[in-house]
Amino acid sequence: MAALSPRDAAAVLASAIPPPKKAANLLDPFSLKRVLDDTTSEVVLERGYVENVKLSNLKMSIGVITCAIALAAQFYPKKFPENKTFLIGCIILYVIFNVILQYVNLTKEKQYILFTHPFPGSFSGTGLAISSKLPRSSDMYTLRIESADSQHILALPPVELTKSVTKWFTKDGVLAEDIFWDDVESLLDTYENESRKSK
Repeated sequence: MAALSPRDAAAVLASAIPPPKKAANLLDPFSLKRVLDDTTSEVVLERGYVENVKLSNLKMSIGVITCAIALAAQFYPKKFPENKTFLIGCIILYVIFNVILQYVNLTKEKQYILFTHPFPGSFSGTGLAISSKLPRSSDMYTLRIESADSQHILALPPVELTKSVTKWFTKDGVLAEDIFWDDVESLLDTYENESRKSK
């Protein structure tokens, strides 16, 4: 097999390095929060936690049912007004399932960005629930780690980190990933140390 030229080797190396994470607009808190939230999830999963997708699956199931209701109403073989009763039923069901979805969002999902199962091999009976906040008129990002089941007997006290996003983003909107990664890992260490103290 022929050796790669220096130019080809450099191209292969460059393609193997992922591009830096960047916020589309530094003035848009949703853009900044999305980058930070996604990176937080990467750090936690890289640590060995396994994502609990039960809530996501529930929301997807409700969404699929809602879409099926809309499709049934659209393609029902009879024409209006013969299908009037069927359409009224579909509208009522569509509203009910949308209300259920909003209820799940408001009461279960809240500001959480990630739920996990208990750490593999640990004796903890609860995983993590990770949430974040970045108010519209503030540069202060708050990351919170707590037990996924706060009522569980082994639930630990939550830990929080609040810092200005200016500590993690350059003026071009590029995330200083190594700094943010270290901060998230330190917060995880603090939470896991609480777990060891409780034993």
